[in-house]
Amino acid sequence: MKCLRYILGLGLLLAVMVRCGNFPDSPALTDTPSQSGTAALEALKEIDSLMWKQPDSALTVMLKFAASPEADSLDEFEGYYCQMLISELLYKNYYEQSNREELLKAVDYFDSIVAADGYKTDSRRDAPRASAKNVQNIAFLDARAHYIDGVGYYEKGDVVDACEEYLKTLEVMDAHFEEKELIGEIAMFMNIVYSRLLELFSIQFMMDPAIACGEQALAYCQKEPMLSQYIPVIYYHIGKQYDKKGNKDVAINYYSKALEGISNPQNVVYRNIISTKALCDYQVGLGIEQTLNEIKQLLVLSDNNNELLTRYLTIGGIYYEEGIYDSALRYLEPVFENIDDKMSQILSANYLRFIYDSIGDQAKSNECTRFLVDYKKTEGENKAMVSKIETMFKNYQNQKQERQAKIEREKAIKKTLGIIIPIIVVVLVVYFVLILRNKKQQDEADRVLGETEQKHEKELRLWQAETDKTLEETKRKYEEEIEQLKTETEQQLEEVEKKHRQWMAKAKERHEEELREQKDQSDKEIEKTKMRHVEELETERLAYQKEQEKLRQNLQQREAQVSALEKVLKQQREEAAKQREAFLNEEICQRILELLHGKHITSHDIPNQHGICLKEEDLKQLKDTVERHYKGFDNMLLGQCASLKQSDITLCHLYLLGLNEGEIGALIFRTYSGVKKHVERLQEKLGLDESVTNYVMRVAEGLCVPQDVPQSVSQDGFLEIAQIIQDIVSNNPKITREEMAHQLGVSSKTIGRYLKKLDGRVRYVGSGYSGHWEVTK
Repeated sequence: MKCLRYILGLGLLLAVMVRCGNFPDSPALTDTPSQSGTAALEALKEIDSLMWKQPDSALTVMLKFAASPEADSLDEFEGYYCQMLISELLYKNYYEQSNREELLKAVDYFDSIVAADGYKTDSRRDAPRASAKNVQNIAFLDARAHYIDGVGYYEKGDVVDACEEYLKTLEVMDAHFEEKELIGEIAMFMNIVYSRLLELFSIQFMMDPAIACGEQALAYCQKEPMLSQYIPVIYYHIGKQYDKKGNKDVAINYYSKALEGISNPQNVVYRNIISTKALCDYQVGLGIEQTLNEIKQLLVLSDNNNELLTRYLTIGGIYYEEGIYDSALRYLEPVFENIDDKMSQILSANYLRFIYDSIGDQAKSNECTRFLVDYKKTEGENKAMVSKIETMFKNYQNQKQERQAKIEREKAIKKTLGIIIPIIVVVLVVYFVLILRNKKQQDEADRVLGETEQKHEKELRLWQAETDKTLEETKRKYEEEIEQLKTETEQQLEEVEKKHRQWMAKAKERHEEELREQKDQSDKEIEKTKMRHVEELETERLAYQKEQEKLRQNLQQREAQVSALEKVLKQQREEAAKQREAFLNEEICQRILELLHGKHITSHDIPNQHGICLKEEDLKQLKDTVERHYKGFDNMLLGQCASLKQSDITLCHLYLLGLNEGEIGALIFRTYSGVKKHVERLQEKLGLDESVTNYVMRVAEGLCVPQDVPQSVSQDGFLEIAQIIQDIVSNNPKITREEMAHQLGVSSKTIGRYLKKLDGRVRYVGSGYSGHWEVTK
């Protein structure tokens, strides 16, 4: 390792200083000492630890180390570890890499150790290593080596190889660390890698991959408090990707979030956000004067000529869009002639070429055209490069999903074995106990087995209780109604009998009075009067019997109506259960439920933390599936509240899958509290006294009632049920359809079909709240 002094002494002095990237680096995991470290290794680890806090001081210490005797005693592992530190120090102190050859060897060396040592098993158990060369976090060193190798490729302009190394970094981390282990300093490193990829994809106009990496970087910033200062920067860069895609509203939302975390005009990031947001506001309809005033105020705060020219480009572009070409030229010409950024120069050339053509300056127009033609020559190569990068990123995502699926399968298998093996052991133990032990021991085994069976039976009863609850409540409801009808009928019979007795008493008094008045008349007249009295009493008795018979028939008719209604409701529940099973077996429903399988989502999870956010086409497919299985579902909701938005209806579609607020939030990129507030607003819109889940399920069940008369219920049964509605309307002409449906435990749509069965015998007179029901003969 005598060449080390040459590399540090000569290489660092001749390095060209360059600024690389807009995202800060963070400390790495170096707090796990080896079991038998050498003096050189301990010195390197101290430099490593210092580098993440003070890279300039760490470089000074490295130069001193290069002149020390320990530098000549480095063995192979220590030497490659040192080479990796040199590359990181060069990068963090804005020097180009001068040890590329040795760094590439270090990458291969760390790869070989990880592959041959089976490190990932030991690293998770914190197993001690027998050699000082194999420090506990060797896999993390391998990931760092790939990352800094990617930095070197990027400095050389090799974007494809740089991206490949960054993705390799993520693969190493995914393979050797579980998500719960990506905390603290490791979370900081993951933020660095995803931020670097966000920048790389953004430059290549790969907006979707850039957004995906930005969201991952944001998740690690929110996980690690030391990175909270970088959250506004990532919000800004994610917003720029949506801006490029044309999603201006989403972009403005991200810009606003970024400004919430940073408010210092002396910060260039703050000025960039203000300028970019002002341009975006203008593009969605903000006035030109307000936009230009906001951007021009930033001109005096520019730190350098390049920032000033960037503001000029924005202002010139706005004047170009407004057709104010003289003002546009004043700002765009300096940009085209002096700015270092290639994409800004191309954009200004496009503007200027059109303006020059408009004002007839052909010479300058040709100059812009020649510049753009030269750019077009490399555009095909850039497209090919972007295609390679997109393919690499897709492959990485697919491999990551496969690894996650494999881990989930392994967990499921372990969980299953954890259940099955104890059961098998219990069965075997019971078997041998029954064979080898005496009767007392057999009785004890029977007792244990009985307790186990009781436990399982109890669990089964709890599981079935929820299913039977609705049926029991309905049955109890109609039993109470029948009992009430019997009570009312008995009361009516008592009242009739009471009236009859009163009439009989009065008639007897009247008859006696007549007899007294006629006592002086002939016996013949008295006999006629007695006969008339007997006839009156017989007539009253027959009327009394007839009224009693009518009341008994009415009670029997009511009981038959309730029985018919129970049959209809039973078939409705069966039809709803079949329809729900068919709905949940649809491809889109299965795919959504599969996304949530195994996810332990809590109310504190951040949006898209689980990476299962649904796309617009997924929600559209779910909407079509709901309409196919529950035709008229959306119309029923809109009929309840015409001001419902599509987001409200989408929420109801997701509730049909039986999801909770946390799961819904993960699927639609919303926080748990955001979904909860949305649900409360929806309950208020619909005027619900029940949960949205119960309401949605009730509406869906109501739509499952067969359109035709079921085979198990006769036409007379439906007419009998309709007769119940006729009686309800007679007692309360102002009743609404919803109140009828609530009394009978059916949907409003079912009430409508029953009303049709009455063939006009019940009609609604008037409109709105001022109308009323009438029963016609």
